[in-house]
Amino acid sequence: MTAHLRERPKVAVRPDPGPCPVIETARLILRPHKLSDADAVAQSLADYQVSRMLARVPVPYHRQDAHDWLVRQGSGLIAGWTLAITTGDDVHIGCVGIELMHGQWHLGYWLNRYYWNRGYASEAAHAAIERFFRRMPGTVLHSGVFADNAGSLKLQKKIGFEITGCSQIYTLARNGMVSHIETSITAGALIAP
Repeated sequence: MTAHLRERPKVAVRPDPGPCPVIETARLILRPHKLSDADAVAQSLADYQVSRMLARVPVPYHRQDAHDWLVRQGSGLIAGWTLAITTGDDVHIGCVGIELMHGQWHLGYWLNRYYWNRGYASEAAHAAIERFFRRMPGTVLHSGVFADNAGSLKLQKKIGFEITGCSQIYTLARNGMVSHIETSITAGALIAP
């Protein structure tokens, strides 16, 4: 008669890497975003050369879009980290995020176009992944790039990602389906850039 009282239903626990850290590298500081980053985020993502390589960024992109995104990121409702990529003087130059989507951890990143080709994106991505794997060592981290984004694919291969497949995904900026190269990495495969 009391058996039903002793057995409690199991509650699914969401895996969690903990609070968003501050990470220092040789040239960068990765930190949680602030609402004051809205102008810099809007300026970077209003550049079509940046936004066209991202799936969830609308075009045109306005300051209010950045503000709304920052509010969501700071709400604590999204599992994972969204780190501002900053230089030593706290200038916001991009973003690297690790987010739980559809039961899998995914890496995403972008950089203001004026900071491309300096190794900042690979330095930031490596640092965020390395810290993530210290907290979640048995996890497979997924990512991917649009097929026409050779620079991002080169970055991912340089730090240890392997191609796992191809798909078509919808991108807001391009308003259509785009070929997407899917990638993944484990802690043991991570390579310093």
